[in-house]
Amino acid sequence: MVPQIAPQMNELTRLAAEVGRFCSERGWRFCVIGGYAVQYWGEPRMTMDVDLSLLTGFGEEERFIDEFLRAYSGRLPDTKNFALQNRVLLLQSSNGVGIDIALGALSFEERVINRSIEIKAKSGVMIRVCSAEDLIVMKAFADREIDWHDIRGIVVRQGVEKINWRLIQKELQPLCDAKEHPEIMTRLDILRKKANQTLA
Repeated sequence: MVPQIAPQMNELTRLAAEVGRFCSERGWRFCVIGGYAVQYWGEPRMTMDVDLSLLTGFGEEERFIDEFLRAYSGRLPDTKNFALQNRVLLLQSSNGVGIDIALGALSFEERVINRSIEIKAKSGVMIRVCSAEDLIVMKAFADREIDWHDIRGIVVRQGVEKINWRLIQKELQPLCDAKEHPEIMTRLDILRKKANQTLA
């Protein structure tokens, strides 16, 4: 059964807390990523779904998927096979809000979850979100304009001097090398230097 959250909460907060409880009750390791995490670390912007990173490992994905599909509806005609092939489970809440669950297995994904923290929403519920640094890494790797806008918002709100840039470089460089997009590192360095100049 899906745990119930207080009805007065913001819908995305309610859903993030609900899905988090669903995972916690089963002893699953997870954290919230994406737009909801951006709202916490960066400049608030409109987001229409809840994104989650769930550590499933390789070969065990099906049991996680089946458990979720007993509680939530899929957004595709064959949600399960899509998830197994693409490592993302696309669900929706009872009122149609999207839930995107990345099925994590890589060592980086495990480290993201290890570094995640619990935050207290205005409603008082606790929600586990990824760190600001890991959010920057994931956003830079995605490399869309909206992601760079989000990164700038995180840097401005958190302060360039408070961000662990060594950790970001350590995690992002191998991902960029694998993707063969070294320009991502260059763009991030330029963004950081501009932020430093603004503070100077």
